[in-house]
Amino acid sequence: MPHPTPGRIVMYRLSEDDARHITQQRAHDSVNGNFVREGDRYPAVVVRTFAGNPADVCNLKVLLDGEDTHWATSRHEGTEPGTWSWPERV
Repeated sequence: MPHPTPGRIVMYRLSEDDARHITQQRAHDSVNGNFVREGDRYPAVVVRTFAGNPADVCNLKVLLDGEDTHWATSRHEGTEPGTWSWPERV
């Protein structure tokens, strides 16, 4: 299984806290973007990995459907909200 490295694209599943933070930040900054909710999946760029990290924890810049991005820190691979996964092959 490949390991995440800076610059790779993964899919990130928003957590409830992520969605709440994004919604509040958009309202505060008057930023346009489509509604977000827990479980929504967005592409994310791996911006940092950590040496000797067996759980593949990394920091991500999530590319939202709007004018903004979301910084998701210390996230691990998985299928539940708040985790990242490799894009499906088609």
